[in-house]
Amino acid sequence: DVFQQTGNSGPILELIYKLKVADVMTHNPKTIAVHNTMRDAQKIMRELGISGLPVLDNSRLVGIVTIGNIIDAFDAGDINAAVKNYMSTPVVTLEDDMPLSYAITFVNKYHFRRYPVISKTGVLLGIITATDIIKSLLIEMNTEFTKLETIFKKETEKHVEQEGILESLQFPTIKYDFEHAGTASTELKNTLKKHGFDNAIIRRASIVSYELELNQIIHSDGGFMQYTISRKGVEILAKDRGPGIQDIQLALREGFSTANDWIRSIGFGAGLGLPNARKSSDEFSIDSSTRGTMVRAYIFAQPREL
Repeated sequence: DVFQQTGNSGPILELIYKLKVADVMTHNPKTIAVHNTMRDAQKIMRELGISGLPVLDNSRLVGIVTIGNIIDAFDAGDINAAVKNYMSTPVVTLEDDMPLSYAITFVNKYHFRRYPVISKTGVLLGIITATDIIKSLLIEMNTEFTKLETIFKKETEKHVEQEGILESLQFPTIKYDFEHAGTASTELKNTLKKHGFDNAIIRRASIVSYELELNQIIHSDGGFMQYTISRKGVEILAKDRGPGIQDIQLALREGFSTANDWIRSIGFGAGLGLPNARKSSDEFSIDSSTRGTMVRAYIFAQPREL
């Protein structure tokens, strides 16, 4: 299923509905005429390294000849027969101005390897395959990500200049990776020491970071911990890929936990992570859905008693 290969996430869906068939197809494909022989078709395919050719009759698309048709002609001892005798018909076609989503639907429905693309007047313009679709989506995604990276970089530089940011850090988290639990929090602690933060601030930031980091490892499908350290304080963002928190207020209650028996048996999942993180923060918020959770905590640079 081509749609399953390309995925069903928001950015990919946006590209699928934004792109047209003409954006993805191979333009001006090699063709063969109905009066040419199957041997001619075999020679063209071998030379070009392709497995199919649109068949034209006076510029009108009338069929497709494939490797399978070539084999049939060989088996019948009829390789010098006209292409029209062995070509596949009727032809399932797409129009060049159709959304790419139509092409994906056709590929999944008919399971042909290639689809001729025609104009509204029936003129052959190109050919499209599942490989063309996937390749084009990857190129477009890379282009979009590059644009987003440029925007993010500019916004980050602007933010750094305005907020007096000293350093930014980011670390990935992996589900059930207890071996590396606390790695991100240790790096945060060392960085805060390097910048001369008060020990009370370092302690609070370390508690918040460790609890949120461990919470991702236990309960999420993985994500990342992001730290922004400025003269004003420390911002901690914990973002994951789901499955989300069903009841945020309940999750913030001390002693409540959805950890399984195995997690509890190794000493985790006591239901104190989020409550401890909130208690040690000056600002604390949670935004959660089935697509993921983002927890934001902020600790001001001026120390206070817990």
